[in-house]
Amino acid sequence: MSKSITWTAADWLGAALAALLGGGAFAFRWFAIVPRATVGLCAAASAPGFCTPRHWVLTGQYYGAFGWAALALGLAAFFGGKRLLGALALGAGIAAVVNYNGTQGVIGAALGLVAWLSVVSRRPGWDGAA
Repeated sequence: MSKSITWTAADWLGAALAALLGGGAFAFRWFAIVPRATVGLCAAASAPGFCTPRHWVLTGQYYGAFGWAALALGLAAFFGGKRLLGALALGAGIAAVVNYNGTQGVIGAALGLVAWLSVVSRRPGWDGAA
């Protein structure tokens, strides 16, 4: 009995979502958080519009929200055996690492990746649901 890789539309969507989450977090950090000028801009009385989401991201980073979200998604994907949850856990794990929440984020990304690859490769015991 030969095992084959079953790559579905849900997997393509999952890859796109993981890239969008991880890449979006990286781009936002690079353009809105890293430049030192944004500190002064956001401290001004009439701050630009990107300062509110910048504040949310920095607050989430401080409290570890990105890492905990990635870990929760990874656990849900691992115990639920869902493709899209695995892909979202991978993307959230990348976003967590980008935002310095790597401790839980890497574990969540790893659990999501294991779940996603187990479903795609038809590993025994994994149902392959979306």
